[in-house]
Amino acid sequence: MVALSSVERWEAIVPRLEAARQSHLLCFWPTLGEPSRQLLLADLEEIALESLPNLVERCVLGDEASSLPPTSELEPVVPERIADAGPAAHEAGEQELSRGAVAAVTVAGGQATRLGFDGPKGIFPVGPVTGRGSFHLFAEQLHAAGKRYGRAVPWYVMTSASNHCATVAWFEAHGLLGLARDQVRFFVQGRMPCFGLDGRILLAERGRVAFAPDGHGGMFGALKRSGMLRDMSERGVRHLSCFQVDNPLVRCLDPRFIGMHALAGAELSGKSLAKAHDREGLGTFCRHRGRLRVVEYSELPESMATAREADGRRRYDAGSISVYVIERGFAERMADAGLPWHRARKRVAHVDCATGRAVEPSEPNAVKLERFLFDAAPQARVWLVVETDRDEEFAPVKNLTGADSVQTSRAAQVRRACRWLREAGVEVPVGEDGEPAAVVEFSARVAQEARGLRGSVPGGLRIAPGSCVYLGPDGVHAVER
Repeated sequence: MVALSSVERWEAIVPRLEAARQSHLLCFWPTLGEPSRQLLLADLEEIALESLPNLVERCVLGDEASSLPPTSELEPVVPERIADAGPAAHEAGEQELSRGAVAAVTVAGGQATRLGFDGPKGIFPVGPVTGRGSFHLFAEQLHAAGKRYGRAVPWYVMTSASNHCATVAWFEAHGLLGLARDQVRFFVQGRMPCFGLDGRILLAERGRVAFAPDGHGGMFGALKRSGMLRDMSERGVRHLSCFQVDNPLVRCLDPRFIGMHALAGAELSGKSLAKAHDREGLGTFCRHRGRLRVVEYSELPESMATAREADGRRRYDAGSISVYVIERGFAERMADAGLPWHRARKRVAHVDCATGRAVEPSEPNAVKLERFLFDAAPQARVWLVVETDRDEEFAPVKNLTGADSVQTSRAAQVRRACRWLREAGVEVPVGEDGEPAAVVEFSARVAQEARGLRGSVPGGLRIAPGSCVYLGPDGVHAVER
């Protein structure tokens, strides 16, 4: 195929922009050099211009896509307890892992800017002793799974346009964290243009469109566009174990959860927690006309957030922690069907087309559209919600300080490590406040649950008050702080 010149591409794009009512995007064309023109054309060709007028009308100027059903039609979900799962569920999950039917999928498109760190979230130091990032902690779990089940579990990492190169370069510089080259696959989530409040797409620079990631719900389309769904099919993968990069306590491959999902014949299963308070920043699992639905916390009506049962319990209490098992066939269906858009008003820096000046807005001036993974839930013919233990599996790093911060996550990791050690018969010092009086971390290669530590801890191990200890696959290490 012969590549078109920039003039030919320009001639092709002009009528499409006019039809989409976005001709202003070429306002600086006469002033651009050839390299800038090529970049702008590439940006414009990425946009589905033909569908834009309808999209702008519905989701930018209006807010049709993310509208909720009437509150009266949303019923609470009562999750099954993962702690109550019998040996059959655990055995079923282990069988799926042993036959290579499970893949890990990490949503990792974010930057750690809010944490004061210049780089992808997955490399931000969260390990309380080692300072390792989530990518490293997850890789340890995959190593352990490979050893236990006798085959490597494929790992699909979804990056974004803003962090893809940095993420891949970091993995390469760290030897893919000891994983096989064909075990780790990277794919880039999609992006959407940012719209002014009048529905016109913004320019980030004179020759670049202002884009933003299309949300974690873009995972399905990105898996298909990148060929990853085909790759999964060729590997015999049936179940996708999906999780976010910012939760160091997540169980990447939970055999009980996978087994419960498989035995239920579910297309989509989600993990939940009892909420810490009415307005905790978690989506809420609900039932709508027999189908599963997740209401985003920012869209949860006050009447639902504060609703109580007759005995005083929170009525809508099943909070989503964005951990799912999804059938590959269902993911393929969602990639073709697409998900609804959610509208968010944000501040977006841009170039004024009339003056050519850079604008740094102090108030929201733009609309960003994104898709949420949980919006696939209503399409699942069979679904399952499973409640897990917050102290065991949820300590996200979303903020630099305060709730869901670096400090709270590290503290939760230490508490879990010390709790597991006590259950294994190791004496761990406790301070007057009831918190561990030592900093402890151990590799997932040593254990991935409390019972896994029994027999793995060196005899006579004692944790001294004030010490900093790492338990790795090669033994116990005291670390100077």
